[in-house]
Order: sequence, then C-alpha cells, then structure tokens
Amino acid sequence: MSTVRRLNVALVGLGFGAEFVPIYLHHPNVNRLTLCDPNRKVLDEVGDKYEVESRYSDLGAVLESKDIDAVHLVTPIPLHARQAVAVLESGKHCACTVPAATSLEDLNAIVSAQRRSGKHYMMMETAVYTREFLFVRDVVGKGQFG
Repeated sequence: MSTVRRLNVALVGLGFGAEFVPIYLHHPNVNRLTLCDPNRKVLDEVGDKYEVESRYSDLGAVLESKDIDAVHLVTPIPLHARQAVAVLESGKHCACTVPAATSLEDLNAIVSAQRRSGKHYMMMETAVYTREFLFVRDVVGKGQFG
C-alpha cells in the first residue's frame, strides 16, 4: 500500500486567501502551512488567529525556502502569470486563483514553465464568491428583496 506524501504549502495573499487557511490546516495531506502577505498587519492578524507560526511578507522568500513544496497564489490578477511562472521555476507546485493570466503570451509562459519544471500547475476556481454571488448577498443583507 502506498503512502501519500504530506506537503508543506505556502498560501500567498491573505485578503480572500485567508478563507483557505482552515482548509489547509485540516487537510490530511498538508504537513505544514506557511502564510505570505506583503501587509504585515494582515499577515500577523491571520497568522495569530489561526496560530500559524511560519510567515513571510515576501514571495521571494517563499520561493527560496527549501521547506515549501507547493504555493497557492491568491493574489491580484495582474500578478498571477508572473508569480505562477516564478513558483514553477523555483521547483514548487503551483495553484492559482482564476484567471491564470490575461493574455495568450502569459498563458504560454505558464505552460512552458510547467513543462520545464515538471511540477503541477492548477488553476483554482471558487465559484461561490463570484461578483454575482457577492452582489446578491449584499442585496439580501440590505433587505432589498421585499
């Protein structure tokens, strides 16, 4: 019987990304979670709330770490392609929120980096939190549905 290797995961971007912290903390295939956000206040608030000690305020430090196997990018859209390529080129698996990129050139760069690295790339969609959902939730919260 084969055993599943538990991964050390870095979660980058703690605005909406903070929603993933409990998921990773309770996932049976995650060994350790590292948090990363350039806003030190947000980083410490989320880290303290979930008692996550491993924290970085710079993606470069995450990519240099030999102890991190995979990176989940929950960062602003214009950064996705460049950051995904950097993650893959650092020898780590990469998951990224949608969209993966906003140009064919950037999409090709991600595909090329994935092929060169041999690491996994996964585009992740969280359809529950679409603009439409958030709009309707706000309308309901304001009592505007009668």
